[in-house]
Amino acid sequence: MHKKDTHLQHSKIANDMMNYINSHIETDINITQMASHFSMSKFHFHRIFKEQMGTNIYETIKSTRLQKASNLLITNRQSTITEIANMCGYSSQTSFLRAFKDRFGQTPKVWRNGGYKDYSNDILSSSEAASMSEADFSHLVPKIVKTKTKTVYYIRQKGYNRNIMQIWQKMMAWVYTNDIEEYEQIGIYHDNPIITALDDCYYISCISPKGKTDPKNINLKNTNLPHFNIDGGIYASFEVEGRYGDILKLIQWVYHHWLPKSGFETTTMPSYTIFEKNHFLSEDGLFKCTYFVPVRYV
Repeated sequence: MHKKDTHLQHSKIANDMMNYINSHIETDINITQMASHFSMSKFHFHRIFKEQMGTNIYETIKSTRLQKASNLLITNRQSTITEIANMCGYSSQTSFLRAFKDRFGQTPKVWRNGGYKDYSNDILSSSEAASMSEADFSHLVPKIVKTKTKTVYYIRQKGYNRNIMQIWQKMMAWVYTNDIEEYEQIGIYHDNPIITALDDCYYISCISPKGKTDPKNINLKNTNLPHFNIDGGIYASFEVEGRYGDILKLIQWVYHHWLPKSGFETTTMPSYTIFEKNHFLSEDGLFKCTYFVPVRYV
């Protein structure tokens, strides 16, 4: 197998595992079974994941569990701390409390009662663009929608910063190479950038072909991009416009202000944007998009 083919194969394995982790975070994720699914040894599986993602797979699972829990503690006021721990894959409340305090420097109870505010503000202050943003979203009234499953082709990047522009340029080159005429540009926040340090955030740039180039019928000339499905579900959708930096303020407002007062709770699924105008690609640096946040009736 050529070196390029090997790299693509390893990239797909690691990306598939990341998608699996995010989709099954409430379960006891069995690494041995996953390695067997890919017909390789557990040792080889670990090596590929760390080679591709730069982190140990167990640490990645732990970090994902805690990040999901930190979100739910803010937004899901009707759920107990134990229930939230269980939703994120912790069967022992003691181990959850210890791990949470090690990660965030405070107990889940202190975090839930307002400790998250300074933590989140410190993260946003590390972004010059977000710090300068004066965007006010208090007037926004979302629509509650039921979405359908979307197949997306994607590139995953570690770090939420202006370098994302380069990833989007690659995605557009892929679109043009394959003569895809109808598509959606989607940005997925698998790591919530108001809770995870921006340099550690995984951001996913996606293209979802539609119309005549429906994924079921699409015939791609260049298929080396991995793909997965964004599951359909119930979402609160916010139509917004702005510039780079405003998105982070929007996400903070939605999770810290709108959701806790909305009468809804969120889930462990990530939020995402569908761009009508993509600020990472537009010459004037402005965006127009719809931001989707998973919600559930309580």
